[in-house]
Amino acid sequence: MIVGHINDLKGTPVVSEAVKNISKQVLVSPTEGWDGYVMRVFTIGDDGHTPKHRHAWPHINWVIAGEGILHLEGTDYPLKEGSYAYVPSDALHQFTNPGSEPLRFICIVPEEGDV
Repeated sequence: MIVGHINDLKGTPVVSEAVKNISKQVLVSPTEGWDGYVMRVFTIGDDGHTPKHRHAWPHINWVIAGEGILHLEGTDYPLKEGSYAYVPSDALHQFTNPGSEPLRFICIVPEEGDV
């Protein structure tokens, strides 16, 4: 069992040539007892983005702050606080933040997806 607050978790920068201005916080994972899944919060800073990529696992996302864009299989979807998305396995996708305020979203993946 775990009860915590996002402000108590250290953000880890996501470093890659295909990534810009992103940090990750892990809320719940197998370490805390949730076998098989990981719940993270990503923060994408101004003009930041994830890589345009695909992978073998699905993920569930819920925007908790800010605005941005989810590019999913050739279509751009506007995101804002309260938006949610299911990204299927092997779907080409990318999150971007063209604005000046941070885009923050929860991302839940199977354990193998927490890379």
